[in-house]
Amino acid sequence: MALLLTDDVINNAIDTAPLARRLRGLRRKGQMRALLLVAPLMLFLLAIFILPIGMLLIRSVDNREVARTLPNTVSMLSSWDGKGVPDEAVYAALATDMKASSREDVAEIAKRLNYYETGMRSMLLKTARTIRNAKAPYKDAFIAADAQWASPRYWHLLRQAMPELTDFYLLAALDMSRDETGVITTVAPENAVHIDVLLRTFAVSASVTLLCLLLGYPLAALIARSKGGIANALLILVLLPFWTSLLVRTSAWVVLLQSRGVVNSALAWLGVIDPSQPLELIYNRIGVLIAMTHVLLPFMVLPIYSVMKSIPPVYLRAASSLGAPPLSAFWRIYLPMSMPGVSAGGLLVFILALGYYITPALVGGPRDQMVSYYIAYYSNQVTNWGMAAALSAILLVAVLILYAVYNRLVGIDRLRIG
Repeated sequence: MALLLTDDVINNAIDTAPLARRLRGLRRKGQMRALLLVAPLMLFLLAIFILPIGMLLIRSVDNREVARTLPNTVSMLSSWDGKGVPDEAVYAALATDMKASSREDVAEIAKRLNYYETGMRSMLLKTARTIRNAKAPYKDAFIAADAQWASPRYWHLLRQAMPELTDFYLLAALDMSRDETGVITTVAPENAVHIDVLLRTFAVSASVTLLCLLLGYPLAALIARSKGGIANALLILVLLPFWTSLLVRTSAWVVLLQSRGVVNSALAWLGVIDPSQPLELIYNRIGVLIAMTHVLLPFMVLPIYSVMKSIPPVYLRAASSLGAPPLSAFWRIYLPMSMPGVSAGGLLVFILALGYYITPALVGGPRDQMVSYYIAYYSNQVTNWGMAAALSAILLVAVLILYAVYNRLVGIDRLRIG
Protein backbone atom coordinates (compact mmCIF):
# COMPACT_ATOMS: atom_id res chain seq x y z
CA MET A 1 0.00 0.00 0.00
CA ALA A 2 2.81 2.38 0.84
CA LEU A 3 4.45 1.53 -2.46
CA LEU A 4 1.23 2.36 -4.37
CA LEU A 5 0.88 5.72 -2.58
CA THR A 6 4.44 6.59 -3.44
CA ASP A 7 3.82 5.78 -7.10
CA ASP A 8 0.67 7.93 -7.10
CA VAL A 9 2.54 10.86 -5.63
CA ILE A 10 5.28 10.49 -8.22
CA ASN A 11 2.78 10.21 -11.08
CA ASN A 12 0.83 13.26 -9.85
CA ALA A 13 4.06 15.26 -9.59
CA ILE A 14 4.97 14.27 -13.14
CA ASP A 15 1.48 15.13 -14.41
CA THR A 16 1.16 18.51 -12.64
CA ALA A 17 4.41 19.91 -14.06
CA PRO A 18 3.19 20.16 -17.69
CA LEU A 19 -0.25 21.26 -16.42
CA ALA A 20 1.31 24.22 -14.61
CA ARG A 21 3.24 25.11 -17.77
CA ARG A 22 0.07 24.93 -19.82
CA LEU A 23 -1.75 27.18 -17.34
CA ARG A 24 1.05 29.73 -17.47
CA GLY A 25 0.99 29.60 -21.25
CA LEU A 26 -2.79 30.13 -21.33
CA ARG A 27 -2.45 33.01 -18.89
CA ARG A 28 0.20 34.66 -21.08
CA LYS A 29 -1.96 34.18 -24.16
CA GLY A 30 -4.90 35.78 -22.35
CA GLN A 31 -2.78 38.72 -21.34
CA MET A 32 -1.49 39.12 -24.90
CA ARG A 33 -5.04 39.05 -26.29
CA ALA A 34 -6.12 41.67 -23.76
CA LEU A 35 -3.09 43.79 -24.66
CA LEU A 36 -3.86 43.52 -28.36
CA LEU A 37 -7.45 44.57 -27.70
CA VAL A 38 -6.41 47.78 -25.89
CA ALA A 39 -3.38 48.46 -28.11
CA PRO A 40 -5.32 50.54 -30.71
CA LEU A 41 -6.75 52.72 -27.95
CA MET A 42 -3.34 53.11 -26.31
CA LEU A 43 -1.73 54.03 -29.63
CA PHE A 44 -4.51 56.53 -30.30
CA LEU A 45 -4.04 58.15 -26.88
CA LEU A 46 -0.27 58.20 -27.36
CA ALA A 47 -0.48 59.85 -30.79
CA ILE A 48 -3.36 62.25 -30.14
CA PHE A 49 -3.02 63.08 -26.46
CA ILE A 50 0.22 62.14 -24.71
CA LEU A 51 2.70 62.90 -27.51
CA PRO A 52 1.40 66.42 -28.32
CA ILE A 53 1.28 67.33 -24.64
CA GLY A 54 4.80 66.02 -24.14
CA MET A 55 6.08 67.97 -27.17
CA LEU A 56 4.44 71.13 -25.84
CA LEU A 57 5.88 70.72 -22.34
CA ILE A 58 9.38 70.19 -23.77
CA ARG A 59 9.18 73.67 -25.29
CA SER A 60 9.18 75.14 -21.78
CA VAL A 61 12.88 74.23 -21.43
CA ASP A 62 13.96 73.87 -25.07
CA ASN A 63 16.39 76.55 -26.26
CA ARG A 64 18.36 74.78 -29.01
CA GLU A 65 17.54 77.28 -31.71
CA VAL A 66 19.93 79.96 -30.45
CA ALA A 67 22.85 77.55 -30.14
CA ARG A 68 22.09 76.09 -33.58
CA THR A 69 22.00 79.51 -35.28
CA LEU A 70 24.96 81.07 -33.41
CA PRO A 71 27.43 78.17 -32.86
CA ASN A 72 30.60 80.26 -33.06
CA THR A 73 29.22 82.87 -30.67
CA VAL A 74 28.25 80.17 -28.18
CA SER A 75 31.77 78.76 -28.26
CA MET A 76 33.43 82.15 -27.77
CA LEU A 77 31.06 83.38 -25.05
CA SER A 78 31.56 80.18 -23.06
CA SER A 79 35.18 81.25 -22.44
CA TRP A 80 34.35 84.90 -21.76
CA ASP A 81 35.00 85.91 -18.14
CA GLY A 82 32.02 88.30 -18.10
CA LYS A 83 34.12 91.29 -17.09
CA GLY A 84 33.93 94.32 -19.32
CA VAL A 85 33.20 94.25 -23.04
CA PRO A 86 34.26 91.07 -24.95
CA ASP A 87 37.29 91.25 -27.20
CA GLU A 88 37.35 91.36 -30.99
CA ALA A 89 37.16 87.55 -31.30
CA VAL A 90 33.66 87.44 -29.81
CA TYR A 91 32.45 90.22 -32.12
CA ALA A 92 33.98 88.38 -35.08
CA ALA A 93 32.26 85.12 -34.07
CA LEU A 94 28.86 86.83 -33.89
CA ALA A 95 29.48 88.52 -37.24
CA THR A 96 30.40 85.17 -38.82
CA ASP A 97 27.22 83.55 -37.49
CA MET A 98 25.05 86.43 -38.72
CA LYS A 99 26.54 86.24 -42.21
CA ALA A 100 26.13 82.46 -42.35
CA SER A 101 22.50 82.48 -41.13
CA SER A 102 19.48 83.20 -43.26
CA ARG A 103 17.36 86.26 -42.62
CA GLU A 104 14.55 84.05 -41.30
CA ASP A 105 16.86 82.40 -38.75
CA VAL A 106 18.19 85.77 -37.58
CA ALA A 107 14.63 87.07 -37.25
CA GLU A 108 13.66 84.03 -35.17
CA ILE A 109 16.66 84.49 -32.89
CA ALA A 110 15.92 88.19 -32.56
CA LYS A 111 12.34 87.42 -31.52
CA ARG A 112 13.54 84.90 -28.95
CA LEU A 113 16.13 87.30 -27.51
CA ASN A 114 13.45 89.95 -27.25
CA TYR A 115 11.83 87.80 -24.53
CA TYR A 116 14.91 88.40 -22.40
CA GLU A 117 15.08 92.16 -23.02
CA THR A 118 12.56 94.32 -24.81
CA GLY A 119 14.21 96.06 -27.75
CA MET A 120 16.77 93.37 -28.56
CA ARG A 121 14.78 92.28 -31.62
CA SER A 122 15.07 95.63 -33.39
CA MET A 123 18.65 96.00 -32.18
CA LEU A 124 19.72 92.60 -33.54
CA LEU A 125 17.88 92.96 -36.87
CA LYS A 126 19.39 96.41 -37.48
CA THR A 127 22.83 95.10 -36.60
CA ALA A 128 22.45 92.06 -38.87
CA ARG A 129 21.64 94.25 -41.86
CA THR A 130 24.79 96.30 -41.24
CA ILE A 131 27.16 93.44 -40.42
CA ARG A 132 26.34 91.46 -43.57
CA ASN A 133 28.34 94.00 -45.58
CA ALA A 134 30.93 94.82 -42.90
CA LYS A 135 34.54 93.71 -42.73
CA ALA A 136 36.98 93.24 -39.87
CA PRO A 137 37.54 94.69 -37.33
CA TYR A 138 33.94 93.93 -36.36
CA LYS A 139 33.88 95.51 -32.89
CA ASP A 140 33.76 99.03 -34.30
CA ALA A 141 31.16 97.95 -36.87
CA PHE A 142 28.86 96.56 -34.15
CA ILE A 143 29.15 99.69 -32.01
CA ALA A 144 28.57 101.88 -35.08
CA ALA A 145 25.43 99.92 -35.90
CA ASP A 146 24.15 100.25 -32.31
CA ALA A 147 26.01 101.83 -29.40
CA GLN A 148 24.47 99.33 -26.97
CA TRP A 149 26.90 96.66 -28.21
CA ALA A 150 29.53 98.49 -26.18
CA SER A 151 27.65 97.57 -22.99
CA PRO A 152 28.49 94.27 -21.26
CA ARG A 153 24.84 93.94 -20.22
CA TYR A 154 23.64 92.83 -23.65
CA TRP A 155 26.44 90.32 -23.94
CA HIS A 156 25.40 88.88 -20.60
CA LEU A 157 21.84 88.55 -21.90
CA LEU A 158 23.13 86.91 -25.06
CA ARG A 159 25.17 84.40 -23.07
CA GLN A 160 22.18 83.72 -20.82
CA ALA A 161 20.16 82.72 -23.91
CA MET A 162 22.83 80.32 -25.22
CA PRO A 163 22.24 77.03 -23.28
CA GLU A 164 20.22 74.39 -25.10
CA LEU A 165 18.11 73.82 -21.97
CA THR A 166 16.86 76.86 -20.11
CA ASP A 167 14.70 77.65 -17.10
CA PHE A 168 13.92 81.12 -18.42
CA TYR A 169 10.29 80.41 -19.35
CA LEU A 170 9.48 78.50 -16.17
CA LEU A 171 10.94 81.30 -14.05
CA ALA A 172 9.10 83.93 -16.10
CA ALA A 173 5.83 82.02 -15.56
CA LEU A 174 6.46 82.46 -11.82
CA ASP A 175 7.42 86.14 -12.20
CA MET A 176 11.11 85.42 -11.61
CA SER A 177 14.28 85.75 -13.67
CA ARG A 178 18.05 85.43 -13.44
CA ASP A 179 20.27 88.48 -13.14
CA GLU A 180 23.62 88.92 -14.86
CA THR A 181 25.34 86.74 -12.25
CA GLY A 182 22.79 83.92 -12.62
CA VAL A 183 21.02 84.50 -9.29
CA ILE A 184 17.25 83.99 -9.36
CA THR A 185 15.36 87.19 -8.47
CA THR A 186 11.77 88.39 -8.66
CA VAL A 187 10.78 90.71 -11.48
CA ALA A 188 9.67 94.29 -10.95
CA PRO A 189 6.15 94.63 -9.47
CA GLU A 190 4.85 96.36 -12.60
CA ASN A 191 5.92 93.33 -14.68
CA ALA A 192 4.64 90.66 -12.28
CA VAL A 193 1.41 89.31 -13.76
CA HIS A 194 1.60 85.52 -13.87
CA ILE A 195 1.44 84.84 -10.12
CA ASP A 196 -1.70 86.98 -9.90
CA VAL A 197 -3.18 85.04 -12.82
CA LEU A 198 -2.39 81.70 -11.18
CA LEU A 199 -3.84 82.79 -7.82
CA ARG A 200 -6.91 84.14 -9.62
CA THR A 201 -7.33 80.83 -11.43
CA PHE A 202 -7.21 78.85 -8.19
CA ALA A 203 -9.54 81.31 -6.43
CA VAL A 204 -12.15 81.19 -9.21
CA SER A 205 -11.91 77.38 -9.42
CA ALA A 206 -12.32 77.01 -5.65
CA SER A 207 -15.26 79.45 -5.62
CA VAL A 208 -17.01 77.60 -8.46
CA THR A 209 -16.41 74.27 -6.71
CA LEU A 210 -17.94 75.60 -3.47
CA LEU A 211 -20.96 77.05 -5.29
CA CYS A 212 -21.50 73.79 -7.17
CA LEU A 213 -21.34 71.89 -3.89
CA LEU A 214 -23.83 74.19 -2.15
CA LEU A 215 -26.27 73.90 -5.05
CA GLY A 216 -25.53 70.34 -6.14
CA TYR A 217 -25.68 68.52 -2.80
CA PRO A 218 -29.35 69.34 -2.02
CA LEU A 219 -30.28 68.69 -5.65
CA ALA A 220 -28.55 65.30 -5.63
CA ALA A 221 -30.28 64.44 -2.33
CA LEU A 222 -33.65 65.42 -3.81
CA ILE A 223 -33.09 63.22 -6.88
CA ALA A 224 -31.89 60.30 -4.72
CA ARG A 225 -34.95 60.51 -2.44
CA SER A 226 -37.41 60.93 -5.32
CA LYS A 227 -39.01 57.94 -7.03
CA GLY A 228 -40.31 57.02 -10.42
CA GLY A 229 -41.02 59.71 -12.97
CA ILE A 230 -40.04 62.59 -10.69
CA ALA A 231 -36.51 61.26 -10.24
CA ASN A 232 -36.17 60.61 -13.96
CA ALA A 233 -37.42 64.10 -14.82
CA LEU A 234 -35.00 65.73 -12.40
CA LEU A 235 -32.13 63.64 -13.74
CA ILE A 236 -32.99 64.63 -17.31
CA LEU A 237 -32.97 68.30 -16.29
CA VAL A 238 -29.48 67.83 -14.84
CA LEU A 239 -28.26 66.16 -18.03
CA LEU A 240 -30.03 68.59 -20.36
CA PRO A 241 -27.13 71.12 -20.53
CA PHE A 242 -24.92 68.43 -22.08
CA TRP A 243 -27.17 68.47 -25.15
CA THR A 244 -26.16 72.02 -26.04
CA SER A 245 -22.77 73.51 -26.89
CA LEU A 246 -20.69 75.18 -24.20
CA LEU A 247 -20.43 78.27 -26.40
CA VAL A 248 -24.23 78.44 -26.75
CA ARG A 249 -24.77 78.11 -23.00
CA THR A 250 -22.20 80.82 -22.26
CA SER A 251 -23.68 83.14 -24.90
CA ALA A 252 -27.10 82.65 -23.33
CA TRP A 253 -25.74 84.03 -20.06
CA VAL A 254 -24.55 87.13 -21.93
CA VAL A 255 -28.16 87.75 -22.95
CA LEU A 256 -29.50 87.03 -19.46
CA LEU A 257 -27.01 89.05 -17.41
CA GLN A 258 -26.42 92.18 -19.48
CA SER A 259 -27.59 95.55 -18.16
CA ARG A 260 -30.89 95.36 -20.07
CA GLY A 261 -31.10 91.59 -20.02
CA VAL A 262 -33.71 89.26 -18.65
CA VAL A 263 -32.45 89.25 -15.06
CA ASN A 264 -32.21 93.01 -14.66
CA SER A 265 -35.53 93.55 -16.47
CA ALA A 266 -37.26 91.09 -14.16
CA LEU A 267 -35.76 92.70 -11.04
CA ALA A 268 -36.77 96.15 -12.27
CA TRP A 269 -40.33 94.96 -13.01
CA LEU A 270 -40.56 93.53 -9.48
CA GLY A 271 -39.32 96.83 -8.05
CA VAL A 272 -36.19 95.31 -6.52
CA ILE A 273 -33.81 97.63 -8.38
CA ASP A 274 -33.98 101.02 -10.04
CA PRO A 275 -34.34 100.58 -13.84
CA SER A 276 -31.87 103.41 -14.39
CA GLN A 277 -29.24 101.62 -12.26
CA PRO A 278 -29.15 97.97 -13.34
CA LEU A 279 -26.94 95.48 -11.54
CA GLU A 280 -23.49 94.83 -13.01
CA LEU A 281 -23.77 91.09 -13.54
CA ILE A 282 -21.57 90.60 -16.58
CA TYR A 283 -17.98 91.33 -17.64
CA ASN A 284 -16.93 90.90 -14.03
CA ARG A 285 -16.25 88.13 -11.49
CA ILE A 286 -19.96 87.66 -10.74
CA GLY A 287 -20.74 86.75 -14.33
CA VAL A 288 -17.83 84.32 -14.47
CA LEU A 289 -18.95 82.53 -11.29
CA ILE A 290 -22.59 82.31 -12.39
CA ALA A 291 -21.82 80.98 -15.87
CA MET A 292 -19.13 78.52 -14.75
CA THR A 293 -21.30 77.22 -11.91
CA HIS A 294 -24.14 76.58 -14.35
CA VAL A 295 -21.84 74.74 -16.76
CA LEU A 296 -20.06 72.61 -14.14
CA LEU A 297 -23.00 71.87 -11.82
CA PRO A 298 -23.84 68.50 -13.44
CA PHE A 299 -20.31 67.29 -12.78
CA MET A 300 -20.95 67.81 -9.07
CA VAL A 301 -24.50 66.46 -8.98
CA LEU A 302 -23.93 63.15 -10.76
CA PRO A 303 -21.11 61.74 -8.52
CA ILE A 304 -22.97 62.76 -5.35
CA TYR A 305 -26.23 61.30 -6.66
CA SER A 306 -24.60 57.97 -7.54
CA VAL A 307 -23.25 57.63 -3.98
CA MET A 308 -26.47 58.79 -2.30
CA LYS A 309 -28.47 56.29 -4.33
CA SER A 310 -26.42 53.46 -2.81
CA ILE A 311 -26.98 54.57 0.81
CA PRO A 312 -29.65 52.33 2.40
CA PRO A 313 -32.47 54.48 3.85
CA VAL A 314 -32.77 52.11 6.81
CA TYR A 315 -29.69 53.73 8.36
CA LEU A 316 -31.47 57.03 8.87
CA ARG A 317 -34.62 55.28 10.10
CA ALA A 318 -32.52 53.32 12.58
CA ALA A 319 -30.87 56.50 13.83
CA SER A 320 -34.28 58.15 14.20
CA SER A 321 -35.66 55.15 16.11
CA LEU A 322 -32.72 55.41 18.50
CA GLY A 323 -33.60 59.03 19.27
CA ALA A 324 -31.21 60.91 16.99
CA PRO A 325 -32.55 64.27 15.73
CA PRO A 326 -32.72 64.63 11.93
CA LEU A 327 -29.80 67.06 11.85
CA SER A 328 -27.65 64.79 13.99
CA ALA A 329 -28.52 61.75 11.87
CA PHE A 330 -27.61 63.64 8.72
CA TRP A 331 -24.37 65.00 10.16
CA ARG A 332 -23.12 61.75 11.69
CA ILE A 333 -24.47 59.15 9.25
CA TYR A 334 -25.66 60.47 5.89
CA LEU A 335 -22.97 63.09 5.26
CA PRO A 336 -19.97 60.79 6.02
CA MET A 337 -21.43 58.08 3.78
CA SER A 338 -21.90 60.58 0.92
CA MET A 339 -18.39 62.02 1.21
CA PRO A 340 -16.90 59.81 -1.57
CA GLY A 341 -19.31 61.44 -4.01
CA VAL A 342 -18.65 64.91 -2.60
CA SER A 343 -14.89 64.49 -2.86
CA ALA A 344 -15.12 63.05 -6.37
CA GLY A 345 -17.42 65.83 -7.55
CA GLY A 346 -15.26 68.50 -5.94
CA LEU A 347 -12.09 67.12 -7.50
CA LEU A 348 -13.73 66.85 -10.93
CA VAL A 349 -15.23 70.35 -10.87
CA PHE A 350 -12.05 71.98 -9.57
CA ILE A 351 -9.81 70.35 -12.19
CA LEU A 352 -12.23 71.22 -15.01
CA ALA A 353 -12.52 74.80 -13.77
CA LEU A 354 -8.74 75.25 -13.77
CA GLY A 355 -8.62 74.98 -17.55
CA TYR A 356 -11.68 77.06 -18.47
CA TYR A 357 -11.14 79.54 -21.29
CA ILE A 358 -14.33 80.32 -23.27
CA THR A 359 -16.61 81.19 -20.36
CA PRO A 360 -14.31 83.73 -18.62
CA ALA A 361 -13.39 85.20 -22.02
CA LEU A 362 -17.06 85.86 -22.90
CA VAL A 363 -18.61 86.90 -19.59
CA GLY A 364 -15.57 88.10 -17.63
CA GLY A 365 -13.64 91.34 -17.58
CA PRO A 366 -9.93 91.94 -18.17
CA ARG A 367 -9.10 91.09 -14.54
CA ASP A 368 -11.17 87.90 -14.59
CA GLN A 369 -9.21 85.98 -17.22
CA MET A 370 -7.65 82.72 -16.07
CA VAL A 371 -4.38 81.02 -16.93
CA SER A 372 -5.85 79.25 -19.99
CA TYR A 373 -6.51 82.65 -21.56
CA TYR A 374 -2.82 83.54 -21.30
CA ILE A 375 -1.79 80.16 -22.67
CA ALA A 376 -3.94 80.86 -25.72
CA TYR A 377 -2.56 84.41 -25.89
CA TYR A 378 1.08 83.27 -25.91
CA SER A 379 0.46 80.46 -28.40
CA ASN A 380 -1.90 82.22 -30.85
CA GLN A 381 -1.18 85.94 -30.71
CA VAL A 382 2.49 86.47 -29.82
CA THR A 383 3.65 82.93 -30.80
CA ASN A 384 5.73 82.51 -27.65
CA TRP A 385 5.51 78.75 -27.32
CA GLY A 386 8.01 78.70 -24.46
CA MET A 387 5.77 80.78 -22.18
CA ALA A 388 2.65 78.88 -23.26
CA ALA A 389 4.39 75.59 -22.44
CA ALA A 390 5.69 76.91 -19.10
CA LEU A 391 2.22 78.01 -17.97
CA SER A 392 0.81 74.67 -19.13
CA ALA A 393 3.50 72.82 -17.15
CA ILE A 394 2.71 74.80 -13.99
CA LEU A 395 -1.00 74.07 -14.42
CA LEU A 396 -0.25 70.36 -14.90
CA VAL A 397 1.95 70.28 -11.80
CA ALA A 398 -0.82 71.97 -9.80
CA VAL A 399 -3.30 69.29 -10.91
CA LEU A 400 -0.86 66.50 -10.01
CA ILE A 401 -0.26 68.05 -6.57
CA LEU A 402 -4.03 68.27 -6.06
CA TYR A 403 -4.37 64.62 -7.06
CA ALA A 404 -1.60 63.62 -4.63
CA VAL A 405 -3.20 65.59 -1.78
CA TYR A 406 -6.57 64.01 -2.54
CA ASN A 407 -5.02 60.55 -2.55
CA ARG A 408 -3.28 61.29 0.74
CA LEU A 409 -6.30 62.69 2.57
CA VAL A 410 -9.20 60.74 1.04
CA GLY A 411 -7.68 57.91 -0.97
CA ILE A 412 -8.11 57.44 -4.67
CA ASP A 413 -9.70 54.05 -4.02
CA ARG A 414 -12.71 55.89 -2.53
CA LEU A 415 -13.23 57.93 -5.70
CA ARG A 416 -16.79 57.43 -6.90
CA ILE A 417 -17.77 59.02 -10.22
CA GLY A 418 -20.82 56.97 -11.10
